[in-house]
Amino acid sequence: MGSVAQVGRVLAKLVADGRLVRVSKGVYAKTRTNRFTGGLAPAATFEAIAAETFRKLRIEVSPGRLAREYNEGRTTQIPMDRVVSTGKRRISRKIQVGSRTIKYER
Repeated sequence: MGSVAQVGRVLAKLVADGRLVRVSKGVYAKTRTNRFTGGLAPAATFEAIAAETFRKLRIEVSPGRLAREYNEGRTTQIPMDRVVSTGKRRISRKIQVGSRTIKYER
C-alpha cells in the first residue's frame, strides 16, 4: 500500500473526478449519474450512507425524538431535519452529503 500522502492524493483525485463524494473525515461514498439531471449523486440514500458510517465507526444511534414520534403514529408532522439520538455519548463528527447534514441529540 502507499503512504498516507499518496492515499490522500488518490482520494482527492477521485473526488475531483466525481467518482467519490466526501461524507466526513476519512469517509467517502461512491457516486453515480442521476438519470433525471445528468449530474453526479451519491449511489446510496443519505440515510443509508449515515447508517453505514455510524456502523463502521461502531457508534450506536437511534432515530431522533421527532422521527420516533412520527414512526409511532403520535404525530403527523414529518421531521425535516435528519436528527439521530446518540444516548449519553457525545459526538462532534460532522456527517454531510451535499447540503444534508446529520444533527445529534441526547
